[in-house]
Amino acid sequence: MRLFIFVLNDSDKLSDILAGFVEIGITGATILDSVGMGHFLSRNLPIFAAFKPLMRESRSKNRTIVSVVNDPAKIDRAIALIEEICGPLDESGSGIAFTIPVEAVRGLKPEIP
Repeated sequence: MRLFIFVLNDSDKLSDILAGFVEIGITGATILDSVGMGHFLSRNLPIFAAFKPLMRESRSKNRTIVSVVNDPAKIDRAIALIEEICGPLDESGSGIAFTIPVEAVRGLKPEIP
């Protein structure tokens, strides 16, 4: 079992991604509003504003999608779907996806095959 995390840089694409997740059998996720480090530092600590050009491009309306996924093939399909909608994740500004092992889960509904 894995915790699948995707930081979406373009929140306008959120609905398409979630609809695609349902189609591939990922039917539960939590969506969090998130802010990148560059945006936070340049807005909240003016001393860092001069370093803004050196930091990765930051957006104020990121969304972080978090889901526990049991089937590794679904993670592969989710990443392919994300890249179809957002573009290659290897390109700056598309977002970032990663997984973390999960040792124990309680309260999770069974996945749809």
